[in-house]
Amino acid sequence: MKLLHSGKVRDVYLDGDDLILVASDRVSVYDVALPTPIPDKGRLLTALSLWWFEQLADLVPHHVISADDVPAEFAGRAIRCRRLEMVPVECVARGYLTGSGLKEYEKTGSVCGIPLPPGLGESSILPEPIFTPTTKAPQGEHDEAITYPDVVAKVGADTAERLREITMALYLRGAEMAAERGIIVADTKFELGWAPDGTLTLADEVLTSDSSRFWWAESYQPGRPQYALSKQYVRDWAVGTGWDRQGPAPEMPPEVVDTARTRYVEVYERLTGRRW
Repeated sequence: MKLLHSGKVRDVYLDGDDLILVASDRVSVYDVALPTPIPDKGRLLTALSLWWFEQLADLVPHHVISADDVPAEFAGRAIRCRRLEMVPVECVARGYLTGSGLKEYEKTGSVCGIPLPPGLGESSILPEPIFTPTTKAPQGEHDEAITYPDVVAKVGADTAERLREITMALYLRGAEMAAERGIIVADTKFELGWAPDGTLTLADEVLTSDSSRFWWAESYQPGRPQYALSKQYVRDWAVGTGWDRQGPAPEMPPEVVDTARTRYVEVYERLTGRRW
């Protein structure tokens, strides 16, 4: 195998015509990898993605070839997948207003060029879910929000419409299934690529605690931050230390690591119905 790319949390190897996507226990916030790993995180996110790929396969093809045909040292946290030409857009769907979307709304009354009603606040449910794409910035740089016309300019009108359709279909299915299990999917991002035959194909990770904001439905209350079941917990802790969001990042104390791992496990078990 040949190492093609070592990212903040994933490593990508070339094995023949296939890719081996390996998830580590590293965690990154604000595009900086923290020095402290979260035990089992790579395995948890891989298992959850694989479960979602199965649930969503009727909506869009995915890149997974096998979760078993991988090197033994990566077992449980790697997948063998098809090599794709990745779309240069992060496909983000939002059903609730928080994070960068809330900040943009407070400044402009819109998100990614989509006007929203006045009077919304932290964690407000949106009138309907919206497609809020971002750029795919190189490692070390930040993704930037873009408008739908920007997507059209990047990939063409037909592909842009298909990206929006797929993103919203995936979000609506995922949010409905999660709601049945007591979890709100506030927002999430998807990555898609073109297969050799030109088919848009779902890739990377799907509806995980790293790529999504998950909240408990039973404790949801608009107007305030929610109990974070996702990586948002680690983001909030990191900012609370006074860290300036530049490298190097602070070490996570054991209690923060334990809490983060517990929340990753809670999401996996609640969504899949399987014990970790």
